[in-house]
Amino acid sequence: MSEMLCLNHICVSYGSRQILHGIDLSLQPGEFCALLGLNGSGKSTLLHGLCGFLPVAGQVQVNGIDCTRMHEKKRAQLLSFLPQTPSLAGGRTTLDAVLMGYNAQLGLFDSPSAAQRQNALAILGRFGLADQADVDFGTLSQGQKQLVLLARSMVQEAPVMLMDEPDSALDLANRSHMAALLAEFVHASGKTALICLHDPMLMLDWCDTLIVLQNGQVGAMLYPRTDPVEALQSALAAVYGPLELVPVTDRTGRVRLALLPL
Repeated sequence: MSEMLCLNHICVSYGSRQILHGIDLSLQPGEFCALLGLNGSGKSTLLHGLCGFLPVAGQVQVNGIDCTRMHEKKRAQLLSFLPQTPSLAGGRTTLDAVLMGYNAQLGLFDSPSAAQRQNALAILGRFGLADQADVDFGTLSQGQKQLVLLARSMVQEAPVMLMDEPDSALDLANRSHMAALLAEFVHASGKTALICLHDPMLMLDWCDTLIVLQNGQVGAMLYPRTDPVEALQSALAAVYGPLELVPVTDRTGRVRLALLPL
């Protein structure tokens, strides 16, 4: 299977301070991958560098195409980005905010098609926001705005989705619902997602791969579905401190790992 996202010796700096150096990484189509690390380890910095918000040394390839120094609109056809804090202003409907995801695919004077509008409405419905389609985006709660912008990323049609803590403004129930829908979407669409999550339990429950950033580099690659519990526990303890991973069965009969601080 060909690589969807390939990072070759990526280095990212803030001014004279180098945060990330020598990042080499390959992700496959349909792979839902989480970034984790201590505060300041460079998780958001990596995403911002891949989006072109920060200068990057090295090469970023999406489906074999080098997009390291690509023009913003062309890059948006390959990479979507969901920031931690929504910056989109009101003055537009919720549906129009989602439809903005199609801008990278449309010409300057083109409008979304009827099929694209229907798809945007369907995705809003999956997040329980269909009844907010005609409401001013600016009147929504922070959590609702975050879900709307996630819906915008899903309609953008970029093969790689980058997300910076999209769960940060959500309550517990919506966090789990969001992660489950996103995992289902990535696996079904064949897109690749690289995400920072606020809640480590969501990573263990829904992500295929965990990338641990340490000392400006990839310190470990973890696979929650196949790695021994002891290996996962040791690697996560290096980030979150002493902990224990305990298999539990939820009310649906699904066996999952619970993270218990020690």
